[in-house]
Amino acid sequence: MEACAERNIPLIVLDRPNPNGFYVDGPVLEPEYSSFVGLYPVPVVYGMTVGEYAGMVNGEKWLQGGKSCNLTVIKNVNYTHNSRYQLPVRPSPNLQDMKAIYLYPSLCLFEGTVVSIGRGTASPFKIFGHPGYVIGSYIFTPQPLKGISEDPPLKGQVCYGQNLENAAEIIKKDGHLELFWLLEAYKVLNPSTEFFNNYFNKLAGNSTLRKQITEGKSESEIRESWQPELDKFRKIREKYLLYPDFN
Repeated sequence: MEACAERNIPLIVLDRPNPNGFYVDGPVLEPEYSSFVGLYPVPVVYGMTVGEYAGMVNGEKWLQGGKSCNLTVIKNVNYTHNSRYQLPVRPSPNLQDMKAIYLYPSLCLFEGTVVSIGRGTASPFKIFGHPGYVIGSYIFTPQPLKGISEDPPLKGQVCYGQNLENAAEIIKKDGHLELFWLLEAYKVLNPSTEFFNNYFNKLAGNSTLRKQITEGKSESEIRESWQPELDKFRKIREKYLLYPDFN
């Protein structure tokens, strides 16, 4: 979009449904934490198609230098934000089915910690664990997988954790970001590990979430702190929706 704006080239987006487009949740990114994994002030789950998102970036003048491009979005037919769209192909080698895709927004925060989310196993983004997670009932050992995860975190180490495939169905039904697993893992592992790494704040889009976790805030307290910025975002989002919204 920035290249098109700079060169006055029209951009056409052939829109596609978002498999996690049926809810909005999570902290809203703060500008100083903008990075490749999060550029603009939107929550972790923003509930928009790529065409809607492009319209918002354009309309809010978020492109570098406040530019906008000549944008045309070719809409989907028969899609609404209540849809539970099934992706026909894997979006990534480590997102192998819809259960992983529903769990992804919740489990991706673990990549800013010492915890494995199953890279190097047959179930990436459907499990989590660590050698020190002694209360875990699920056991796995990450191993190199050619073309998928050749040097996975905790390679060769026996990890104890949880299999979350059933929880994916709950997220599919209710639409929410799940913090419980992250908070519990911190309680168990923090006394014996350096739990967070430098990537966590970029994934969260702020430094507040890490601070809230270390201070022992409850999930309800953390969620409540998100609401003012989420309410502002929802008003912005509403202007750019191309399809009926979720209830």
